[in-house]
Amino acid sequence: MKTLVSLILVLFINTAVAETVYLTSLSWPPYSDKSLSEQGASVAVAKAAFKAEGHELVVDFFPWTRAVKMASEPNSKYLGYFPEYKYETSEFVFSDPMGKGPLGLVQNKNKPISFTAVADLAGKRIGVVQDYVNTKELDDMIASGAIKGDAVPSDDLNVKKVGSGRLDAAVIDANVLKYLLNTDPSLSEFKNTVEMNNVILEDKNLYIAFRNDAEGQKWQKIYNQGLTKIDVNNIMSNYLK
Repeated sequence: MKTLVSLILVLFINTAVAETVYLTSLSWPPYSDKSLSEQGASVAVAKAAFKAEGHELVVDFFPWTRAVKMASEPNSKYLGYFPEYKYETSEFVFSDPMGKGPLGLVQNKNKPISFTAVADLAGKRIGVVQDYVNTKELDDMIASGAIKGDAVPSDDLNVKKVGSGRLDAAVIDANVLKYLLNTDPSLSEFKNTVEMNNVILEDKNLYIAFRNDAEGQKWQKIYNQGLTKIDVNNIMSNYLK
């Protein structure tokens, strides 16, 4: 009887402290999208980490700029947004890494570009997605005008611009490009026209950006603890294979 009472108490305590965490994300398949199985590879990792700590994650999807803004607002129910690359900011604190994504350039097969360093791209017209963080060197060169940056709302638009010869190249995650070319009917005419340049800019770590306040910092620690209890690489590799 004493053992049974103890078990009931443990179950009651665990249930009592279970909470629902709300985060924002965007349509960025195969990492995140409301229509995907488990809502994408990164969402699968995040949900598993929170579940390991006894909590439930609910993800709401918005255009990227809005997803970031809603997570930054004081007293918002959203404690953060993801998947994100780490960058300098006072608004957010970042989780431990929750997987990787190979960031590079999509190019036109008929007009491939040759470079070994970002500095070699000076004078090129390079597509980026509005408000995405890329690499510091690339973003700095675009900001200075050394690289002609061309910002659009989404990756698929950049792929179309590269495929039609309106851009020299565009920044994109290799897994995202593969997914888009295999699933987006609007890109079918470019499937044999574009490809990833074989130089990877950076194998970027992915993170949750938690709002930089007491509540966000609390859940950052909880989430990081959950990450130690799951096999992040296995979840990602199984999803992306």
